[in-house]
Amino acid sequence: MSLALSPGTRDLMAGWLTDLGSLRAASQATTDAYARDLTDFLTFQAQHLGGIPGPAALRGLTASDLRAWMAAQRGRGVGSRSLARRLSAVKSFYRWWADRDGFDATPILSMRAPKHGRRLPRPLSVEGARDMIDTIASQDARDWVSARDTAIVTLLYGCGLRRSEALALDARILPLGEVLRIRGKGGKDREVPVLPAAREAVARYAALCPHDLAPGTPVFRGIRGGPLNGRLVAKVMEQARMQLGLPATATPHALRHSFATHLLNAGGDLRAIQELLGHASLSTTQAYTAVDTARLLEVYAAAHPRA
Repeated sequence: MSLALSPGTRDLMAGWLTDLGSLRAASQATTDAYARDLTDFLTFQAQHLGGIPGPAALRGLTASDLRAWMAAQRGRGVGSRSLARRLSAVKSFYRWWADRDGFDATPILSMRAPKHGRRLPRPLSVEGARDMIDTIASQDARDWVSARDTAIVTLLYGCGLRRSEALALDARILPLGEVLRIRGKGGKDREVPVLPAAREAVARYAALCPHDLAPGTPVFRGIRGGPLNGRLVAKVMEQARMQLGLPATATPHALRHSFATHLLNAGGDLRAIQELLGHASLSTTQAYTAVDTARLLEVYAAAHPRA
């Protein structure tokens, strides 16, 4: 159903979306999704209130109006995670609007999102991770691009790096030593050991790269020499997983999950893995590791021996 917005509401929505895309640096995909979510919300309120709501009516919405919309979403089969995202879009609009025009949006902003279980990551098997790296190594006919892509996925799996962390590496780290200092989320630094395979992969890429890898510039470059776009890393892995028949969950981040899971399965200490991943909470690390109950009991028994 298309929605005819009042001129005032249309202007508000346009201003909010512009702010999202510029000042807040939201991606186009995020901006488009938020626009759809808010439009859906306004469509419901038009039906709920019996007419196209203008700014005055929208300012007067109550928690009851919001709950009615959420109930209707549930009735359409919208899951908890999707509903939480849609509520986030509505709150973002109202927060922006309230800050701009100085009204009280508490009835909207105080609404709690539905609870949903944490979606557990799906790591690759040891063989799957190896096959992924081997397949990527032979994907591109340009030797330096093939070496670049191989070096990145080897760092993701061999060091447990986030994709953004690998792409943020400065060329001053070259040649790689046995330990790599990483600036992670929240500006928190951590040190991770670098396996020989990772050092060799990065060294091969650096030797073949046609661009000047001077200190102060990114290690990993695009074809024209600029910083490598993270979407290209995802595309490379997508092509490889299609060749290998792996599921859609075989993403760059799955290699980080695999790093943690395989370490724990091999007898690694959960606390040590937490440090390597740069997690503030041990519970986050536990969610990154896919191990069976028997293995978890072994880890628990080793850490807490019976008297």
